[in-house]
Amino acid sequence: MTKRAVLVICDGLRADMVTPQWTPHLWRLKDRCRFYANHRGVYPSTTRTTAAAIATGCHPARNGLEGNCVALDLGRGLEVVSVGPVKFRDQLEQATGQTLKVPTLAERLKGVGGVVVYSNVSAGAALFHDPDGHGQIRHRTFGQGPARAPLDPLSIGHTAEGDTRMTDRFLADVLPTMAEDATGPAFAVLWQCEPDHTQHGAVLGSPDHLAALAAADANAGRVADRIEDMDPGGDNILLIIASDHGHETVTETVDLDALLIEVGLKEREGSHDVAVASQGLSATIYLSDEAADREGAIVEFLKTQPKLGGVVSGADRALIGMPVDGGPQICVMGATTEAANEFGVAGGSVALQGSLKISIEDGCGQHGGLGQYEQNPFLMARGAGFMPGTECADPTSAVDIAPTVLDHLGQPNQDMDGASLL
Repeated sequence: MTKRAVLVICDGLRADMVTPQWTPHLWRLKDRCRFYANHRGVYPSTTRTTAAAIATGCHPARNGLEGNCVALDLGRGLEVVSVGPVKFRDQLEQATGQTLKVPTLAERLKGVGGVVVYSNVSAGAALFHDPDGHGQIRHRTFGQGPARAPLDPLSIGHTAEGDTRMTDRFLADVLPTMAEDATGPAFAVLWQCEPDHTQHGAVLGSPDHLAALAAADANAGRVADRIEDMDPGGDNILLIIASDHGHETVTETVDLDALLIEVGLKEREGSHDVAVASQGLSATIYLSDEAADREGAIVEFLKTQPKLGGVVSGADRALIGMPVDGGPQICVMGATTEAANEFGVAGGSVALQGSLKISIEDGCGQHGGLGQYEQNPFLMARGAGFMPGTECADPTSAVDIAPTVLDHLGQPNQDMDGASLL
């Protein structure tokens, strides 16, 4: 049988929420998989950056996608734009002359079966699995085939029900093509929007949150059961089930853009000298040439603010996987707490607004920084080389997924930040 690989993502599901009560299907799968108990995401801990990291096996410093929002010069000076819309790919190409800086799995596998992605998260997160059009993407709002040819969208809702409908389609249209002697893709991705989508507007641990968690859990279980039926011994189909990041409770929101204007370190709202890109529980700060000499003053000011946490600048940016040549000059985190919310879910952080305002709900879930819980997604794998019912305590990362897939498929996996788990 031809080797295949399948990745299922439950977006935003942090590892300590994989429990017998909240995620019974994932919990039972731990007995059939190898579970990675010290799994970490990338910085920023956002879906769009993690999608690119999974697709390339590289951190933002090398793959070039630096956040959920980034600053580009589109001919008017630095401005913060969202990575979420499909049009961002064209904006990135306009500003930099390329999309991602390194090959994706779709490009690496285009001659040996290819890649199919089914996604119900933001369009940008879906698109950056394959921005240059080597494989196939099916998103709720758009579709793309080889050479960026348009395909029909999934036409589903951005909801748990939409995830379930997408899973139905994945089970009916994709997995049968990956059976023995079939001609389907070498690698297929099913990326659910839940529980992340609900967590952004619900209190963690609340009934609404747990309902979304249950739906994502059930869909992951359905895919795992089908693959077990197709490949009982796990010899040929590698199944990876994971999340991209976790969530923490927003304790309050600080408008970092307004704060810098107030103390005279940015000229005014909408000015192009200092661009603050909100990542949720952190922010990345880009400086124009005219503002480059303010870097030290901005860093020292940010370090004095009690509502802010770590400030990373200079060569230290490399330590969190961010570029030191180009990109944002400063990364700043919100202040964190270990305190539990009203439903007993631990972990909270101050959220940071930027030059482009994003949706943030105080008291609800958020991510994007380096907090303990948002940086603790889960990962489990079933297939040849992964002993069922075992647990690995060694550190792993989202960038390890791509080299693992390539290793299973017998393809070269050099020149990546991550390492194969096989």
